[in-house]
Amino acid sequence: MIDRLRRGQVLARLLLVLVMLPLSFSAAHGQSDEGEPGTLRNPLNVHGGADPWLQYYDGNYYLATTTWASGLTMRKSPTLAGLKTAEPVPIYFETDPSRCCNMWAPEFYLLDGPNGPRWYFYYTAGIWGTYDFQHTHVLESAGTDPLGPYTYKARLFDPQNDTWAIDGSVLELDGALYFLFSAFIGGFQSIFIAPMSDPWTISGERVLLSRPEHDWEAQGSYVNEGPVALQHDGQTFIVYSASACWTPDYKLGLLTYNGGDPLQTESWVKSPEPVFQRSDENGVFAPAHNGFFKSPDGTEDWIVYHANDSTGGACDGRRTTRVQQFTWNADGTPNFGVPVSTDEVLAAPSGDEGIDPLPEFPPLEIARFKVYGRESAYLRHLNFYALVESMENPIADSQFIVRPGLADPEAVSIESVNFPGFFLRQDRNSIVLVPDDGSASYAADATWWIRPGLADPEWLSFESYAQPGKYISRQFGVIALVEVTESTGDQVREDATFRQERMTAS
Repeated sequence: MIDRLRRGQVLARLLLVLVMLPLSFSAAHGQSDEGEPGTLRNPLNVHGGADPWLQYYDGNYYLATTTWASGLTMRKSPTLAGLKTAEPVPIYFETDPSRCCNMWAPEFYLLDGPNGPRWYFYYTAGIWGTYDFQHTHVLESAGTDPLGPYTYKARLFDPQNDTWAIDGSVLELDGALYFLFSAFIGGFQSIFIAPMSDPWTISGERVLLSRPEHDWEAQGSYVNEGPVALQHDGQTFIVYSASACWTPDYKLGLLTYNGGDPLQTESWVKSPEPVFQRSDENGVFAPAHNGFFKSPDGTEDWIVYHANDSTGGACDGRRTTRVQQFTWNADGTPNFGVPVSTDEVLAAPSGDEGIDPLPEFPPLEIARFKVYGRESAYLRHLNFYALVESMENPIADSQFIVRPGLADPEAVSIESVNFPGFFLRQDRNSIVLVPDDGSASYAADATWWIRPGLADPEWLSFESYAQPGKYISRQFGVIALVEVTESTGDQVREDATFRQERMTAS
């Protein structure tokens, strides 16, 4: 009886600690401390803010970011600061396995279609488990509401060069449409342009506009990507991201259109220096993959981009969405200035008198799970499969957020920090990291009961909600769902026993 009572106390303590992680974070989101009207502070989200695209339309701001998953979402708010607490609205979910997954780099434009103005939503997607088959796709809205509904329209590609291609964007120039994107040529990730016959069709062969040629475009890897058109006072520019996104030196470069045929490389001139880059003084690193939007009254120009808070940040879901106003130089080129600190209070866009509901986001509570009896070994994920490994970097692969269970709030679900919306799920006894598809079967397979550790009751073990009696452990050298009985050996029990270590991500 005493032993049973002790085990019950341990279990109660474990559940309290684990479930309090998301609860403390949610409570902080509802804090009453508010900023002054017409001001805000970066970022617009606490994580999951990569590759942002933001538009102001018909009295509201609309924000979309990379989901990494099979679905696309958008947030809507009448004020910029209000995007912080706006609920993401699902606008599309893909089931076709050829384009189901790894959805990146959303952009949406109001363009003239055959039935009048429609929103066209461009994004990159591929297949599960690899980034080697990424292509660009477009959705079409039923009307002029940016939230849709949307239907799948087409994959955009150059038939002469139907290859890996990402970060699709649209340029409107002199009444014609052009498609901008990033693809490889000669081992260099470069920027291309192609003519469009309509918002979903490339009508001619791609033309190279820019390849990485300067040292500042080659930090970590040779990369030019994320091209976005910017127009002002009769001039046209393409702002692009340079260097590897997993380094703190991811930054922005500039191409200037000098007239003539936009489909000729010589019609574009590259600035010899970056136009927006890390600020160690302000604690902003890898500021890039941007978009542009106007203030509500149309008098100000603003840039939206993502960035990390430290040099250890990666090319993943921990990046956050930032905004700031920019100006113009005497020669007509944009002056983006320096990425502002998250401590700096900004004046909201002109005409926006919203109140920032979250002047300071709370720290993100995260957990790591050390394996019993293995020196410095942690539960982690690699290529979307769970494994146990002694490792230092990337530490984010062993970081999780413990949520109330998707199938039962008395249990827990384990969400990846660097892939928001991806949970550890059992799949035919394998433990995989996959995005939530909203189904009841997914919820059950991604829900776990916290049990006192099978090898040490002061630690913990994860029992499957969908398959009682089976635990996350190791079998044949890999992490799997293993049945545990009275005759189960000590090694399996040890491999199914974890100690939670709490961390705070600022």
